[in-house]
Amino acid sequence: MNNVEWQTKQMGKFTLRFRPYTLELRHVFTVASFSRSTTPVVLTELEYEGVVGYGEASMPPYLGESQESVMSFLAKLDLSNFQSPFQTQEILSYVDSVDQKNTAAKAALDIALHDLLGKLMGQPYYKIWGLKPDLIPPTSYTIGIDTEEMIRKKVEEAGQFQILKVKLGLDTDKMIIDTIRSVTDVPLCADVNQGWKNKEEALEMAHWLKERNVVFLEQPMPKEMLDENAWLTERSPIPTIADEGCQRLADVPALKGVYTGINIKLMKCTGMREAKQMAELARALDMKVMLGCMTETSCAISAAAQLAPLVDWADLDGALLIGNDLYDGMYVENGKCFLPDRPGIGVIKR
Repeated sequence: MNNVEWQTKQMGKFTLRFRPYTLELRHVFTVASFSRSTTPVVLTELEYEGVVGYGEASMPPYLGESQESVMSFLAKLDLSNFQSPFQTQEILSYVDSVDQKNTAAKAALDIALHDLLGKLMGQPYYKIWGLKPDLIPPTSYTIGIDTEEMIRKKVEEAGQFQILKVKLGLDTDKMIIDTIRSVTDVPLCADVNQGWKNKEEALEMAHWLKERNVVFLEQPMPKEMLDENAWLTERSPIPTIADEGCQRLADVPALKGVYTGINIKLMKCTGMREAKQMAELARALDMKVMLGCMTETSCAISAAAQLAPLVDWADLDGALLIGNDLYDGMYVENGKCFLPDRPGIGVIKR
């Protein structure tokens, strides 16, 4: 699968190339609802007048997309009516209108377009947006659900990180936290992935977790349980963050009061343009903002990192969890994210 040829589509002044690629995880990754050791992605390239922008779609199971659906969507696109990549709003509005959902497929084109634009302007995208990379919060590093022995091993491997993200949602929650606390006292954030089903038990866990220096709860209960999540948010001693419960810009206003904040991911919201709009809207609503990722190469991670100075918490470890990254871009030292001073999203092929 990883040696598959690029499919090429000529569209007026634009050339779009895309191909499937499979990411290999360093450890089996387990959350409340599934386990996996690989993640399917589709890599994209958008060329205009000899300049090429890179993009990526990552498809974890719950998004409902596949390499086949992403490539089918990309094959439908026709940018021949556009004369310039600087028609950004028109191009991305058109891409969004081609089909419903397909958010990761749309993100692949959005990222490639932003990378292309930055290269044409000769500037990193964070500079185009007027943002300071010094303001990027430390990234968390994810510890999946596992045995005590493997959890200790993963935590020891993550020694450089200033905050860890812990996957919860099964009957092993307290064991996982206690095991981590036997190794490190760094702050934790808990991602329940909709795993808790009872609001009273969730509140009891929130108090228990606060005592163990857990700084927020991500998607504690199923996204459909709006009243229960709002009840928990009102009483919780730590913030609650919507992840599966917040996909796109239109979702944000109704979540004020249901959660303390939102987790923005490029693959959920169609890419960089809408992600920035979501961050700004959440801020206007006095909500907290987290910037997350799927398992991705440094291409999509570096794209997300361009807007990381806008957020309260960053969870941009996706490329660190894989063993076959094709790109060099945003990198992490002592838990801090650093953006290379390169145009566009800042990535080059390895």
